[in-house]
Amino acid sequence: MKTYQEMTEELERFAAQNDRLVTSLRSARAQIVDLKSDLERVGDPPNSYATFLRRAEGTTVDVLHNGRRLRVATSADIDLVALRPGAELRLNEGLAVVEVVDAQETGSVIVVEEALADGRVLVQVGPDDLRAFRRSGAVAETTLDAGDHVLADLRAQLVLERIDRAEITDLVLEQVPDTSFSRIGGLGEQIEAIRDAVELPFLQQDLYREYGLRPPKGVLLYGPPGCGKTMIAKAVAHELAVRSAEARGVSVQEALQRSFFLNVKGPELLNKYVGETERSIRLVFERAREHAESGHPVVVFFDEMESLFRTRGTGLSSDVETTIVPQLLAEIDGVESLENVIVIGASNREDMIDPAILRPGRLDVKIRIRRPDADAAREILGLYLDAGVPLREDRDALLDLTVSEIYAEGEHTAFVRLEYSDGSAETLHFRDFVSGATLRNIVDRAKKYAVKDYLETGVPGIGTAHLSSAVAQEFAENEDLPSGAHPDDWARISGRRGRRVEHVVPLRAGGAPAAQDGADAPTGEEPRDA
Repeated sequence: MKTYQEMTEELERFAAQNDRLVTSLRSARAQIVDLKSDLERVGDPPNSYATFLRRAEGTTVDVLHNGRRLRVATSADIDLVALRPGAELRLNEGLAVVEVVDAQETGSVIVVEEALADGRVLVQVGPDDLRAFRRSGAVAETTLDAGDHVLADLRAQLVLERIDRAEITDLVLEQVPDTSFSRIGGLGEQIEAIRDAVELPFLQQDLYREYGLRPPKGVLLYGPPGCGKTMIAKAVAHELAVRSAEARGVSVQEALQRSFFLNVKGPELLNKYVGETERSIRLVFERAREHAESGHPVVVFFDEMESLFRTRGTGLSSDVETTIVPQLLAEIDGVESLENVIVIGASNREDMIDPAILRPGRLDVKIRIRRPDADAAREILGLYLDAGVPLREDRDALLDLTVSEIYAEGEHTAFVRLEYSDGSAETLHFRDFVSGATLRNIVDRAKKYAVKDYLETGVPGIGTAHLSSAVAQEFAENEDLPSGAHPDDWARISGRRGRRVEHVVPLRAGGAPAAQDGADAPTGEEPRDA
């Protein structure tokens, strides 16, 4: 028979075992409850989403659900007063609103045609699809102008958000360039002319009003490529900002930050879709108007102007200029009521620009940028061979030698012979094709030769041999260029526009005709600037 002590120990053992069993049963019960909850959750019918349109009677609202307009009930937790058109709603299986969720961030991007007085917006959905959309709560107080891009829900016919596209920002450079007239050589006469056309009306507005003078709306810089047209336009913006600072008594840095240079990259404005290029031009001028309201100068610069604004009806392109040119004319004429806005165009094919753009009252001032002569070339070379460049010999002697080699006239510099229809002929030399870009390239070549020479010999500085080699190499690389040019272009280059060029005979170094491969006959191609 068990003793009392044995029975007590056995009872404690059974009690501990019972506690473990209770714990296991509780854990199992909790797991069963969780599994039941999961089963119930998985078994719930799916929820759907709808777009809020407007409040209806009582606690019901009108929504757009799966393309259908429905009137549904709402949960008591929904604040109907705070709901705005376009809000995203979650519906339960009974299609009752149970939650307001974050609005959608995706949709179709379309263009605004007009904002109506009643708050609706006319939008262009497709080429021939103009619709009137309502505004969502997010854009109820937002100003929408023609040409703006908006995010829209086409099924709900709601404008959800105004989209600020970066396309025009990418096409313009708003920062005023750090280029002054002192960094441009050989163009003193042209710089004086553009200062009279641009700076004088801006700085002497009172005098202009007193004398009844109208400031020019625009300036055209034309001439061969590489001769400084773009640099002059940048310098105009910089000098205007500096003069503005002096006139207002503010710091130059502050004036540079508040002045604007809209450098329009013409070819990048072209768009295959009808109306898009015109819209881009309109947006560029809208930006100019906004900046001009501050009273600081704004320069709108069109480089390679002939790429956008060719003469209408020539048939040389897809005739997109029939709508692009009128758009520019309308914008330039619109600048008349503005102050502190100047349009500058640059082109090396001014003959291809539509005459309506060049008439007085639009691009009033035409400034021809000519190729540098010997004196101008020496000035340009001096800018790149300044005091900071190590030289082996006297600077003036190096400049004189380089200019004499570039502008020498003889058989060794003969470039091309032009034979005119009247039987006369003319030989053009390398000096007839020199540009500021050519001169800079010569100096850069000489610097490279000097660096290589220093690595080999340890002697620093640019010498006569480096510059002579650079001139010879520059000429050698351009010997084959005449073979691809049209005779009409050579007439333009030679300045004999009234005489027809019948044959173009490329010449080798030494004056001998080169192998031509048919280059002495008209090619039939569209003229290009040689």
